[in-house]
Amino acid sequence: MIRFVAGFFGALFSTFTLGLFAVALSIGAVLWMYGRDLPDTEALAQYAPPTISRIYSGEGALMDEFARERRIFAPADEIPDLVKQAFISAEDKNFYTHRGYDPRGMAAAAVDAATGGPLRGASTITQQVMKNFLLGGERSAERKIKELILSSRIEETLSKEDILELYMNEIFLGQNSFGVAAAAQTYFNKPLAELEAHEAAYLAALPKAPSTYHPVRARDRAVERRNFVLREMNENGYLDDAAYEAARNAPLETVQSGDFASFRRALPKRDYFTDEIRRQLSGRFGEEEFFTGGLSIRATVDPTLQSEAANALQSGLEKYDRSRGIYRGATEQIDPAIASGGDWAEALTDLRVPRDIEGWRPAVVRGFRDSGALLGVEGVPSERDQILPNTDVRWARPRREDGSLGGTANRASDLLEVGDVIHVRAGDEANTWSLRQIPEVQGGFMAMDVNTGRVLAMQGGFSYQSSVFNRATQATRQPGSSFKPLVYAAALDTGYSPATIVIDAPIEIDTGGSIWRPKNASNKFYGPTPLRTGIERSRNLMTVRLAQEVGMETVAEYAERFGVYDTLEPYLANSLGSQETTLFNMVAAYAMFANGGERVEPTLVDRVQDRWGKTVYRHDQRSCLDCDADDLAEGSAPRIMANRTQVIDPITAYQLTSMMRGVVDRGTAARTVNLPVPIAGKTGTTNDAKDVWFVGFSSNIVAGCYIGYDRPRTLGRGASGGGMCGPVFNQFMQTAIASYGGGRFTVPDGGRFVKIDRFSGGRLEDDASGANVVAEYFREGEEPFYGVGAILDGGFAMGANLPMFNPGEDDNAQEVVTSTGRTAVVPSTANVSTVTAGGLY
Repeated sequence: MIRFVAGFFGALFSTFTLGLFAVALSIGAVLWMYGRDLPDTEALAQYAPPTISRIYSGEGALMDEFARERRIFAPADEIPDLVKQAFISAEDKNFYTHRGYDPRGMAAAAVDAATGGPLRGASTITQQVMKNFLLGGERSAERKIKELILSSRIEETLSKEDILELYMNEIFLGQNSFGVAAAAQTYFNKPLAELEAHEAAYLAALPKAPSTYHPVRARDRAVERRNFVLREMNENGYLDDAAYEAARNAPLETVQSGDFASFRRALPKRDYFTDEIRRQLSGRFGEEEFFTGGLSIRATVDPTLQSEAANALQSGLEKYDRSRGIYRGATEQIDPAIASGGDWAEALTDLRVPRDIEGWRPAVVRGFRDSGALLGVEGVPSERDQILPNTDVRWARPRREDGSLGGTANRASDLLEVGDVIHVRAGDEANTWSLRQIPEVQGGFMAMDVNTGRVLAMQGGFSYQSSVFNRATQATRQPGSSFKPLVYAAALDTGYSPATIVIDAPIEIDTGGSIWRPKNASNKFYGPTPLRTGIERSRNLMTVRLAQEVGMETVAEYAERFGVYDTLEPYLANSLGSQETTLFNMVAAYAMFANGGERVEPTLVDRVQDRWGKTVYRHDQRSCLDCDADDLAEGSAPRIMANRTQVIDPITAYQLTSMMRGVVDRGTAARTVNLPVPIAGKTGTTNDAKDVWFVGFSSNIVAGCYIGYDRPRTLGRGASGGGMCGPVFNQFMQTAIASYGGGRFTVPDGGRFVKIDRFSGGRLEDDASGANVVAEYFREGEEPFYGVGAILDGGFAMGANLPMFNPGEDDNAQEVVTSTGRTAVVPSTANVSTVTAGGLY
């Protein structure tokens, strides 16, 4: 009997032992099978999460930020214990004691599920890290097994603090906020160190389902979950009873409920400058690195000049738009019942209308009074009536739906209807407003340092929020006469001088399929004229003859050397700026005239650092020759080597600068550019005035403007670069000069000044003076010459007895017959010897 009992229990023990062995073997087989080919946990030790790239001004002020996932990386030692304790209490109370997985938590969750209790997860923080980083979020037994295996492995690789750092920087907490640092800013506009217990507990409540615990839409549920986390913190010994009660009774106050200002309010509105940085650096580093790499970008912008650039361009565009006298109607509307009632403010706030125009406010028409339109103005209390007076609209005619124009408005109701959303600017009297509209015409403006290439200001249109297309860098337009200095540079560099005489007379060019007959803007001809006058008065015919004489291949080489074009087609029409380029390229080219002919590369960025603080891009490539020296002589400074290449001869650059000073002093920009320091520049107006330009510079700053419709069409009779862009340049440069000063242009070595008659090109006595006298700079050994031998016709013939342009000459002219039998108009003044050559006029 005893043997039987012993045998029975022995068999039972053997069966049990074999069963345990089989179970262990099966588990081992499962773990071995699923443990193969798992991701390497070592990679987590080099964790580099997607983080925000930020742009700072030169003074260190935050200007903008870009990110796909809004994450601010916070090292474990910078995350307060209170925040860690809140998340541990909410997600994994045994985090510091388990080995990656929590058998007790798993058993408790299973018991709750078996007894009909609430279903709850049993994943530890370590398991969540594995799921988020290495496995993905699929729900399956296979993923759970892999999660357990990896969790045990990572616990052997990383410390608990390292694992917690991964978790608290990766977790999604709603409102496009990833990680606790970004969430603290999003919900409370606070750094982590300033969070209170109830705020930390609310953040810890979010990982389960951020939208489920929204602080406004699901306030009661959010408070209940927050208080659960606080209770867990109390039970785990992280909060004493007094602190727990105080936190539990605290109201849930967040940015979303309007209790705190949003951090975004402290950010300047995104503008053309920062968006252009995004565009350029995305090309340099790739979009993925720019939006996720946590780059720290130091911009070249001068905030004061950027603001002035926007104001100056906006003023120029609006002035032209209002001069047209056309009101194009409201682009947005609010239900008239809402507009005339008490809920207009919320409806207006919800509309996406431009809000980045200084001094302008969105407004809605609420009704009409005898004196004008009753408005609701955004940000202005409505205790007192806000009125747009009838007298303010009498500049405009309404454009009807069929495109025709109505009569000039006499009352506000002639232009507006109840519910119209408009822009207004404060009027001269209290509680009155002036009607504004986004101009249809557009333009671009840019300014940069002539020596370093640092772009100080850039405005790519009237309003970034109205149109993000950057017309300073992306719009390719015909530069017109603003291209002419490149033609003159090629000539001066190849032996011509400012006193060289060029024929201003009719030209006919057989283009193969038709005859091209260029003409001056005045439709008149001026005979033999010095180069200086040609550029000051922007003479087209002189430029074409000069380009023919120098050779368009040479002109094209200069244009490409200056970076105006990648490839310029060698057609004579392109000497007048008919091939399109960008304002960005033109301003950079003019900088090389201003700095003595040295190459300068424009940049919007001084320096870029990666997330670790390593400099990955620096614009300033100058080298310091003495910075490693132990000491320097008293009164001396380290020598800086610029390492810049010479694009054109310094004397050529100065000669052109002197000639372009004449454009400002007495030429096509004389009426609109008037500044306290020497200024040189060139206007540009294309055929039919579809684009107008002015690019100019002082001794240290170059700036340029162009204005035109996005779909090119004429700007109308009288439009010109000097008249429209000149005032924009002048307004901006007044502020720039106040900050940066300006002085005389540097005269290079190797030349001498000679007094020249600017009308005839003839040499004068050294003591000559008068309106016709100009001091031209000639290279040493280069004697100025004039007369028949100095006259260039470009290979195009000139009729007999053409008159010389003389001092005091007006635009009276006479008709002559050309060699082809056509008539042409030339001035009626003194004669000069006949000059002939083969070719056409």
